[in-house]
Amino acid sequence: MSKKYVYLFTEGNATMRELLGGKGANLAEMTNIGLPVPQGFTITTEACTQYYEDGRKINDEIMAEIMKNVEKMEEINGKKFGDLNNPLLVSVRSGARASMPGMMDTILNLGLNDDVVNAMIAGNPDPKFERFVYDSYRRFIQMFSDVVMEVGKKYFEQLIDKMKEDRGVTFDVELTAADLKELATQFKAEYKKQLGEDFPSDPKTQLYEAIRAVFRSWDNPRANVYRRDNDIPYSWGTAVNVMPMVFGNLNDNSGTGVAFTRDPHAHRPDGREVPRGLCRFRQGLRPA
Repeated sequence: MSKKYVYLFTEGNATMRELLGGKGANLAEMTNIGLPVPQGFTITTEACTQYYEDGRKINDEIMAEIMKNVEKMEEINGKKFGDLNNPLLVSVRSGARASMPGMMDTILNLGLNDDVVNAMIAGNPDPKFERFVYDSYRRFIQMFSDVVMEVGKKYFEQLIDKMKEDRGVTFDVELTAADLKELATQFKAEYKKQLGEDFPSDPKTQLYEAIRAVFRSWDNPRANVYRRDNDIPYSWGTAVNVMPMVFGNLNDNSGTGVAFTRDPHAHRPDGREVPRGLCRFRQGLRPA
């Protein structure tokens, strides 16, 4: 049997930290104890090691396994990439076995494109929802361009600053849905100007490039410095966690943040001690 490179959250547990990374192992354990974790999958640290052995490429075997798990994730959540009725939007995050906060890359809101955005807005007449969708879209375009394609974020920040100046406002939150829609258009034009190609609309292409970018970020300068300072071996690699989005900017009642238990030795209903890493996690979405 060939090596397994991808695990659904239901297939892992807290003892698999070396293979699934800290986030992946804890997401699996949180699933096991019944917490409402949006269900996704973890690409193992061994897949990252293989990525480097293959010349910084995701080989066909690993990519085929990833896509099989994308289908499973779609089925579990009742959503599909690119679907105009119930689209799947995901986060793509690093997850090394040792905590490396802020050292590697993240991509949010992946799965958005013009058709999905239009369909989401058409299905919800609330003007605030329209603003949320365009805000998420322009954030995704900027993040994908910067993190995945390595286009400097300065180009997009300049466009935001000019938009705020033209509208006579100070803060991003003061921009309207129409303003953010125009920004999304400007961002895509800037992407094409910098790279000579259109922004990718296929969510599966977006996902492939995002996973590659997270693996690549294991070797970025800040990660290398952090590992040297903290005696973390380069050979460990990072896992990648792919899971449905939970939005902190949906409305005034939505949020993400860090939660702590009062007791660092919390226990499950069956009396077993909860692993320490589960005692600090981001609400509804991911371990810290």
